[in-house]
Amino acid sequence: MRKSKISEEAVQTDLLAETVAESNYQRIRRDIIFGRLAPGQKLKLDNLKATYETSVSTLREILNRLTSEGLVVAEGQRGFEVARVSIADLREIAALRLLLEEHALEQSFEQGDLEWEAQLVSAHHKLARMEAVMASGDTGQAEDWKRYDWEFHQALIAACGSRLLMETHSAVFDKYLRYQMVALSYRGGVAEQEHRQLLDAALKRDSTKAKDILKRHIQGGVEHALGKGLLSSPVKQAK
Repeated sequence: MRKSKISEEAVQTDLLAETVAESNYQRIRRDIIFGRLAPGQKLKLDNLKATYETSVSTLREILNRLTSEGLVVAEGQRGFEVARVSIADLREIAALRLLLEEHALEQSFEQGDLEWEAQLVSAHHKLARMEAVMASGDTGQAEDWKRYDWEFHQALIAACGSRLLMETHSAVFDKYLRYQMVALSYRGGVAEQEHRQLLDAALKRDSTKAKDILKRHIQGGVEHALGKGLLSSPVKQAK
């Protein structure tokens, strides 16, 4: 009985450690995507240890995981830094997002049911409310705005029938989102109208029209971000 109890406690300890590690991974990942950890910023383990209240070994595991996702760059013996940004990288990410989302969107429109439509309408309602907040000049809720933007585009393709496609699109969208947060690229009424048009096309199952709108939507977002001048010169990632 004593041995069994000790084993059970060890398992619970391991599970707790895994939960804490996953929580910190998600926190650091969000902080990179939303710009709290800026492009090119050195990720000093001692500083991160204090901020995220976790061990150096756990931080190394997390940063190596984020390196494999392209959000962090390993500098050999010099440690880690947040992946830098560049015009060329933004264009490449946007093109990949468009490729994935167009394919998933077409599949989703073919297979979506009434429940899918309801979730899509709900996602758009939340996004539209947050876009109204942004339009008022209140940028203090920018993270909520982009979260609802992400949820709406995920809802559009949610019925595509492929978990791998959804996960891949989500990872690419997060990288695209990081650029938008760096430039705080809110296009106002143009983007709001495109989102409404995407919703209408989805409810009519008009994938041809939706893909045309999506292309203008993504390209417009890229050009608007570049127009703010925050990515005026390409920056190579550290090797």
